[in-house]
Amino acid sequence: MIEITPPAPESPPTETLVARIRANARAHPDHLALVCGAARVTWGDFDARINRVANTLLAMGLRKGDNVAVLSANSVAYAEVFMGTLRAGGCVTPLSSMAAPEALHKMLVDSGAKAIFVAAQYHGLVAGFVNDLPLERFAFDFEQPGFTGYETALAGAAVKDPEIAIEMSDAFNLIYSSGTTGTPKGILHNHWMRAAQMDRVSPNGYDDNARTLISTPLYSNTTIVSFLPTLFGGSTVHLMPKFDAREYLAIVEREAITHTMLVPVQYKRIMDVPDFDNFDLSSMRVKFSTSAPLRADVKADVLARFPGKLLEYYGLTEGGGVTVLAAHEHPTKLHTVGKLAPGNDIRLIDSAGHEVAQGEVGEICGRGPTMMAGYYGRDDLTAEYIWRDAEGRIYFRSGDMGSFDADGFLVLSDRKKDMIISGGLNIFANDLELILLEDADVTDAAVIGVPSEAWGETPLGLVVLRAGANRSADDILVQANARLGKSHRLSAIEIRDHLPRSTIGKILKKDLRVPYWEKEKQ
Repeated sequence: MIEITPPAPESPPTETLVARIRANARAHPDHLALVCGAARVTWGDFDARINRVANTLLAMGLRKGDNVAVLSANSVAYAEVFMGTLRAGGCVTPLSSMAAPEALHKMLVDSGAKAIFVAAQYHGLVAGFVNDLPLERFAFDFEQPGFTGYETALAGAAVKDPEIAIEMSDAFNLIYSSGTTGTPKGILHNHWMRAAQMDRVSPNGYDDNARTLISTPLYSNTTIVSFLPTLFGGSTVHLMPKFDAREYLAIVEREAITHTMLVPVQYKRIMDVPDFDNFDLSSMRVKFSTSAPLRADVKADVLARFPGKLLEYYGLTEGGGVTVLAAHEHPTKLHTVGKLAPGNDIRLIDSAGHEVAQGEVGEICGRGPTMMAGYYGRDDLTAEYIWRDAEGRIYFRSGDMGSFDADGFLVLSDRKKDMIISGGLNIFANDLELILLEDADVTDAAVIGVPSEAWGETPLGLVVLRAGANRSADDILVQANARLGKSHRLSAIEIRDHLPRSTIGKILKKDLRVPYWEKEKQ
């Protein structure tokens, strides 16, 4: 396996999350650890349940580093299995509920998972093959031949801490990057990587009786980077099984939520709630945004009406370079994703792998204290992901394009694979999308490259209109193209009822492109 040695932070981690969570439960057993719907679980009870999960897994033969898969919506049981797997020395493998059965099958085979925990609503995704796999099967909330009931399993397990020794180099989680089609890539993180991320606990107030509301799924790194610091800090995690903008606001008010992690599409839906201003959100201290760039106009609206700081993180599930935008401190930089986080470095390279000049656009390659151990079992893919500087240091290629402004703030241009090459010219879809979104009648937009006999490919705009808007596609096209240079103009506009998104809010452009390019092959 390729050895990836991240640069050590100023204060290297010395305590694993497993050790800290054990200590938190002993320090304040009566404090709330988890809230999900009507369920309210204290740290003492959470700790006991973690032990039962760990002992259940050890009794079935789990060994250090074995993978344990989970396919479920957010729930108390999910959190118990997550931490119980780690306490047993296992590696958590959270599966995407957005994945097709074929992809899930590949993930389970690739990971060699020794066990899977499944919720009823997603059983259908694995029903066709899971009983044929050599693993233990546990059902959270249903009865099915071949599955052991979750509560039945835990009832027969010891409550004593198994006290498995955990090393920083041990596997922590395996997150698959592919959720819809294609061959999944397993991103392996170790305990060092996750412990290094805990440097943000105290600065962000996660250890000050924080009440963190999480409404994105636990299979996503977006969620995990907020879930883990809250637990490490000994505070309280509030889980939403399914996001609803108005219910989100009601929970913030009712539970006096102090911290939250949201993705851009959620911010937009929350700010568009008609009676948003009627909710008391004064308890909120810090709001985080990640997974995709948050539009500058939405950031401005959040700063104006939603109490608390707004921090936007740019980074990858694989790790590497991280930037942070403290939007409340830099209102003139809302079009950026901020400056380098401490201990991080980003270089911008051209297609030949050479660094570009200051101010020019290049592919973002990052290096920092939090870097994956590699793609699971795929040294070939890991090698492709690496760029080395003149000193031979490892950076991760992001596939994102960007540039640094004169003040050192990173401005994203587009995903490299989403860049449209029309007539030999590079067109960044994001630039065109921003123009479309400035139209008052457009609430969502995506620009993709479609086949063109004249240019090879040409930009097509797909838009969603606000309720009640009575605009034609041609009208929107004319207005947008009037603001674009001749070589960057949209070839057409199509109006859609909605744009497909992942559960963490990313537009599924690959899905949008397929019909046009498949038609080209016929």
